[in-house]
Amino acid sequence: MNKHNRYLLPNGVEEALPAQAQQLEALRRRLLDFYQTWGYELVIPPFIEHLDSLVIPDHDDLDEQIFKLIDQTTGRLLGVRADMTPQVARMRAHQLKDRALVRLCYIGTTLQTRATGFNHSRSPLQVGAELYGYAGPAADSEILQLMQKTLHISGIENPHIDLGHVNIFRTLAKQAGLNFEQECDLFEAIQRKASAEIEQQLSELSLDSKIKDMLAQLIYLQGDVSLLDSAKTVLKHADSPVHLALDELAEIIETMDETVYLDLSELQGYSYHTGVVFAAYLAGHGEAIARGGRYDNICQVFDKKDPATGFSTDLKNLISFTDMVNTDKARIFAPYQSEREQHQSLQLAVKALRAEGKQVVCELPEQNQDVQSLDCTQTLVWENASWQCQTLKP
Repeated sequence: MNKHNRYLLPNGVEEALPAQAQQLEALRRRLLDFYQTWGYELVIPPFIEHLDSLVIPDHDDLDEQIFKLIDQTTGRLLGVRADMTPQVARMRAHQLKDRALVRLCYIGTTLQTRATGFNHSRSPLQVGAELYGYAGPAADSEILQLMQKTLHISGIENPHIDLGHVNIFRTLAKQAGLNFEQECDLFEAIQRKASAEIEQQLSELSLDSKIKDMLAQLIYLQGDVSLLDSAKTVLKHADSPVHLALDELAEIIETMDETVYLDLSELQGYSYHTGVVFAAYLAGHGEAIARGGRYDNICQVFDKKDPATGFSTDLKNLISFTDMVNTDKARIFAPYQSEREQHQSLQLAVKALRAEGKQVVCELPEQNQDVQSLDCTQTLVWENASWQCQTLKP
């Protein structure tokens, strides 16, 4: 690399300068403190670990996102985490396995081989919460509420929340007798809501007209809570897991303080999610700013059967969409003093101000730097035999 380009970072990797770093840290503290009030305990997984602990069964997309390397001491394959959820599942299945119900939260940098998200980042600062040990929709509702409140604490108002259930399509595909390839092709078309393509695929299959109509109607089953009644009518010939899924969605919606929207073709994470799925969107953006759902099979790779539900988002994305987190504080300049008496008095004044949580920048000997270039808005001046704060003129 040319020595003049050494300051360049890899594509999709960001750094945080003081103002943004303060904003990130302030929001991090607010969110973790908030999660604690709901009984969620903080865990800090390692940045790197054995590769087989970082993957989720049937989640090939995640495996492709992991940077891999060889451990020089053991020869084993290691991975840099691309998602913290598998790590939290490992901690639950191994270190916290004796507890019936566990609520955990986390925050940390992840690293991905390909850029994702609003800011096309390869190093998201992932924050999230997970609830283990409870299979009912009350747990999904709690996690969904936690995700909504996370967005509101970040200053993001009126997000569009889509709520779906993967067992609806999964059950219909099984009821139709689709093979793996047919299910994948139809899944892809439904994800893109490509109605003509869906109709074409279904017309080429020898299916009962009732199951064909239900599959064709999935992409149109989206809207507010009133959709549930029509969905039950459209899907009345579906097998029982579909009706159970609709009942679970109805139960979750009843507990929500804010509006959520049903989208029965919402299938993000279809390969590893096992029930409810949800995502938050902002106007003018096609990608979700936060996602979550149920993934009861995640602990199986660690030999533990355990229901689980959770959500996650990128802290960097949250602050990029809001200016609500204000970290501005007055910075006070303390001029250097060589005279012994004033110097001692100055040190006592600085100590007292810092004890109050004030920011004090002390001048170094022969510094000769403009005070305002240090982002100071006040300065200490010797007045009436004591040091007093004085506001600097712009």
